Amino acid sequence: MGLLTPQEKARENFQDYSSEEMAALQKKYTPAQIKAIKAGEAAIDPEDLDTRGVIRTDIGSLPYLDDFSQLRPVLDRAPVYEGPIDPNARLMTGRELEQAWERAYEQALKENPPLPLPASEDELYDLDYQKAANSRLAIMKADDRAEMFMGTNGPIPIEHTPNFLAPGLPRTFLEDEEDKVQVKKEDADPRDPDGQYNRLIKQTGLTLDQIMDCKAKILVRHRVVNQTRLGKIASIYCLAVAGNENGRLGIGEAKGQEIEETSSNARIAAIRNMQPIPRYEERTIFGEVEGKVSAAEVKLMSRPPGKLESLHPLLNIT
Repeated sequence: MGLLTPQEKARENFQDYSSEEMAALQKKYTPAQIKAIKAGEAAIDPEDLDTRGVIRTDIGSLPYLDDFSQLRPVLDRAPVYEGPIDPNARLMTGRELEQAWERAYEQALKENPPLPLPASEDELYDLDYQKAANSRLAIMKADDRAEMFMGTNGPIPIEHTPNFLAPGLPRTFLEDEEDKVQVKKEDADPRDPDGQYNRLIKQTGLTLDQIMDCKAKILVRHRVVNQTRLGKIASIYCLAVAGNENGRLGIGEAKGQEIEETSSNARIAAIRNMQPIPRYEERTIFGEVEGKVSAAEVKLMSRPPGKLESLHPLLNIT
């Protein structure tokens, strides 16, 4: 990982803290915490850290190396205002709230300037949709930025208002199936000419390349019959499993009348339901896991380092 030099590896210990680093630690941690940090470092084998310690790079990993220059939506809370509190602060009246919202809305509109006029009438529909999207974005920005309290010298900024909520998710506006933007055929991706992955891209945040790289397989496909007052209604049931071969796994199911359409919907559902699986050294699971569903029993065991042939010749599969 680059944490140890060859000399430090030979000594099999970590580099001692400098006087400046120790002074910085003493400002942030108590003596008991510093003692615990040193004890934790002493318990780590540098050779093991150098050969087996890795930083996860899969999609479910956390940003370990963070410069703290930007707030991450939902994960980070807004910084707490530690300045003086206005003793005359009060909640705004209805008219004052309306005026504050209008100011925030005008500021948000300046950040999204009007779009240029279309070059032809064919682009008019797309332009109207984009204008509507910009307007919705400005409205939501105004909702987040409008002041709510009035102080001695005027409205109190929203950053100075105590709030226990984390920043909201970044809002993007893409077309729904019932309000699609007309896309020229030459602009469509040849891998998805029908746009069946458009909704999946919006729901998961994955790119089309990442979706195409996922491996999906149909595990169960059979015919089912539903008894209704109109008689027996036959349909196809499909159960699929999907993974990106980098720490994410999902399962999905679908019902329909056509086999191909139902199978495709099951694969899409499996990709949409993918969740990160905690992995040890980005290659296997932690410990052993046992599960039972009806008469089926499953047992998963962590794999030691090395090739699969070292476990059992039947496990040498691709």
